[in-house]
Amino acid sequence: STEKRFEAEEVAEGSASDGGAGGDKQQQQKQKPRGKSESPNLHLATKEQLLAEIEKRLDAEEDAKVEDEEDDDAEFEHSWIQSEFPERVTIIGGGPAGLSAAIYAARAGLRPVVVAPPMGGQLQGKGVDVENYPGLFNVTGPAVVSLMRAQAVEFGATFEAETVVEIDTKQRPMRVRTNSSTIETHAVIVATGAESNWLNVKGEYELRGGGVSSCATCDGHMYRGKHVLVVGGGDTAMEDALVLARTSESVTVIHRRDTFRASKVLAQRVIEHPSINILWNTVLVEILGESVEPEGASDAEDVDLDAALPQVVSGAILKDVYTEEVTRLSNIGAVFVAIGHTPSTSFLEGLVEFDPDHPGYVLNKGSSTRTSVPGIFACGDVSDSVYRQAITSAGSGAAAALDAERWLSEEGLGNEEAEFEAELLAEMMADGGSRQDDADAYNAYEDAGGRMTGMKESVAAEL
Repeated sequence: STEKRFEAEEVAEGSASDGGAGGDKQQQQKQKPRGKSESPNLHLATKEQLLAEIEKRLDAEEDAKVEDEEDDDAEFEHSWIQSEFPERVTIIGGGPAGLSAAIYAARAGLRPVVVAPPMGGQLQGKGVDVENYPGLFNVTGPAVVSLMRAQAVEFGATFEAETVVEIDTKQRPMRVRTNSSTIETHAVIVATGAESNWLNVKGEYELRGGGVSSCATCDGHMYRGKHVLVVGGGDTAMEDALVLARTSESVTVIHRRDTFRASKVLAQRVIEHPSINILWNTVLVEILGESVEPEGASDAEDVDLDAALPQVVSGAILKDVYTEEVTRLSNIGAVFVAIGHTPSTSFLEGLVEFDPDHPGYVLNKGSSTRTSVPGIFACGDVSDSVYRQAITSAGSGAAAALDAERWLSEEGLGNEEAEFEAELLAEMMADGGSRQDDADAYNAYEDAGGRMTGMKESVAAEL
């Protein structure tokens, strides 16, 4: 059976890798260093070299500590500080949608507060290059988020590194509550996105960015001409399979049932496609990986021999749900998990209206980003069950900021802090003018007997 062949293959691999103690020694002897290193061999180093190496490492640790402190100071510099006045716009979410909304709102003078954990989001966790965002090339997901954040800061946005647990709309201004703070605000833009659902099988987490992905549109081109797997049976899986079939050598769809849940049209296209194979009643048990040497590493002069080599997908282990027969697939370039998304909207339950056709997704009113609650707007993947792309999220984030700005104007909600300062300044000016009028009506020098207004008594006496 296939299971027996798999076990035999495992044993054969173990024998080849073990090869006896002599085999390991021969392999170690043949292995050559991949690059030169200026660091001394500590086993043969002199006392002076050891002391110099210790001093060098201490200096490096001190420099790293200083850099961390500077980063902390920079982060605190743009943190939100509670005021006596409510915020005009609070944005929940720090991805492309939330940060685009922050840039537009900040440029409109609304000084938005962005509430989001420092880590998280699909783009933030994307270690490979983002190549389908216009104007950006050879830039990773975290770098894109960092650039957006810096641009928002440049125009006056502030940040609260917390997770929102509740929005209280029973009173106005609304209250946005996090784990440690409460923000009073007139308008709220929800841009918390949707998280991909994962299988939670062995190798899945470790190989993300190395061949495991949840977005065929984003990453499919990197595996051109390779054999790839798609896990799922819904519309998303069908669409991913059809997209990958354009560039991949072959596509194998793995589904745990004997029929697809996808729409009939999409399912039929996948079934009839010559480059797509289907494994029914099958589940993915484990994703296998192998170590690869980065391109150009062998030519580099300074290589860290202790650093772990990156891992990429090399195969997968499957199991039949009925017979429990185990099959091992090799020569696999990527695994695309397409089992749906879960919007991060649990804190909105019972508050706003959701899309009845797509559970968990916030329902927008018409073509705008407005929701069923006045003053609350939704953008990005939190309300988009179709596209779920960084660039479409960024566009809807900009739209949400424009909608929020327009709504604030319609409701007559301006900058209360600036208005208060202007009123206070006007009162001070008016108070100063009244004092001048009083001075014209009464002169202390004349009351003291002097004949000349505004002169000291001694000068008046001399005259």
